[in-house]
Amino acid sequence: MTGLLLVAKPSGPTSYDLIRWAKRIVPKGVKIGHCGTLDPMATGLMILLFGKATKVQDSLMHQPKVYRGTLRRGIQTDSGDITGVVTIEQPIPAIDDATWATVASAMVREHTQTPPMYSAVKINGTPLYKLARKGETIERKSRIITITQFDWLDRAGDDVSFRVRCSSGTYVRTLAEDIGRRLGTVATLAALEREVVGGYHVNAALPADAIRHLSMAELEQKMLPVPAI
Repeated sequence: MTGLLLVAKPSGPTSYDLIRWAKRIVPKGVKIGHCGTLDPMATGLMILLFGKATKVQDSLMHQPKVYRGTLRRGIQTDSGDITGVVTIEQPIPAIDDATWATVASAMVREHTQTPPMYSAVKINGTPLYKLARKGETIERKSRIITITQFDWLDRAGDDVSFRVRCSSGTYVRTLAEDIGRRLGTVATLAALEREVVGGYHVNAALPADAIRHLSMAELEQKMLPVPAI
């Protein structure tokens, strides 16, 4: 059993929950991996890898990605998203069209970004989010990420939606906080959907709940071939 399965993750389950559901279908011993963690709050494309397809995991994880996000202006949380505890509240200034355009344009470049404490990055084998839940904050290495496209989708009210095409390793929660500062306030990520990984789009993905009802034969029929990367 070898191949890729495109899955549309809903908000709520963890990335590993999807693997756990798939493991109930396949024979014991079949390796299953995925191409990039999504937070429980986040939705969108997960690529599950079966069997020998796990050998291209690293290559697929380093493909560019497209996200649709919503940031909530005026609040900042300890986790960087709406599931966290509000730590700062600030007024929301009025912004003219020229400023919106300037902020969008300024996002398209290389950025130095520090992974948030609420992330799956491991330090000495321990995920940062486990330390964060204990109230610990430790030094993290910054990384260079690249934004190649940024567009505003909806600028009405406190919640502002956008679409961003970015390099692997980009934390959109951290990006949302940066955007908030550029808009003259604080901000946190209110919603996130991963739409694209490399050449794969969420529109072609199987709803995650459907995995629970597939037979092994049906699962194999829905698999895609391993790409030559």
